[in-house]
Amino acid sequence: MTGTRRRLRTLVAISALGLVVTACSSEGGAQDEGGSAAAEGEEYTIAMVTHEAPGDTFWDKIRNGAEAAAANHNITLNYSNNQDAGEQSTLIQNAIDSGVAGIATTMPTPDAIGPNVQKAVDAGIPVVAFNAGINDYKNYGVSMYFGSDEDLAGQTVGTRITEQTPGHTVCVIQEQGQVQLEARCAGVAKTNPDTEVLYVNGRDLPAVQQTIGAKLQEDASITNVVTLGADIALAAGQAKADSGSQANVVTFDLNADVAEAIESGDISFSVDQQPYVQGYMAVTALWLNLTNGNDIGGGGPVLTGPSIVDQNNIGPIVEYANNNTR
Repeated sequence: MTGTRRRLRTLVAISALGLVVTACSSEGGAQDEGGSAAAEGEEYTIAMVTHEAPGDTFWDKIRNGAEAAAANHNITLNYSNNQDAGEQSTLIQNAIDSGVAGIATTMPTPDAIGPNVQKAVDAGIPVVAFNAGINDYKNYGVSMYFGSDEDLAGQTVGTRITEQTPGHTVCVIQEQGQVQLEARCAGVAKTNPDTEVLYVNGRDLPAVQQTIGAKLQEDASITNVVTLGADIALAAGQAKADSGSQANVVTFDLNADVAEAIESGDISFSVDQQPYVQGYMAVTALWLNLTNGNDIGGGGPVLTGPSIVDQNNIGPIVEYANNNTR
């Protein structure tokens, strides 16, 4: 965790340095004799393509980070999304066809999305992967990745549950087959073997609540419910209340409501992957590559999580969550 934070601080410092250089050049300061894009303040168009589901507040943080980086680096950001893997792959092809300077994409279903990612790389378009696909991005020619180690994050949850609230655990997956979600629950089971997976339809929150509630009523031995998204956590909390269960609710990811629930004790803790940082660094890394040929991470992923948020550190994070930056 300490090494991760140190790397992130270094990346932010690199980004800030780039801003200073650009500002000086545009104001007639020290000029690059070769007339580089950075010195001239050249504008770039970058496509960001994600598997965002409608209404999922998690992606607001991704976009806020990406848009902040775009504003800082003179970039036009074209954001598009589709939770269907085939449609997301088509959006990547559209970005290639439109002649963008770079692409930042998630890879939740690599087999479907990866081939068009490889097309972009083969066409000479720099591609950065983020958020999903940590174990697969290299297979499609991508050299940079920003996100959480989901297996490690899951193991972190399992270890903490085993120490604090041992017992039967249900890990709720809202999109069956997405590699990052499956990895989280698999990680939980590695360090808390008394874990079973419950699949729900994350596109229908009332149905999610009903499914979790039915499971809690059916099995009184459930001690922990682990959810993989903030909206699913809130549905689990309501299901717990309606069923009279005493199970602890733990989640991945944050939003303002989850932050308040952690503060009040209704949710035990969250594993935050810091999506604002993912969006910001994906765009910034492309800018650095386009203007200075930089590759960040040494061929490995740059980790933005896992970062535990609980009652011990929730205080200032509530404000950040309300601002959609955490």
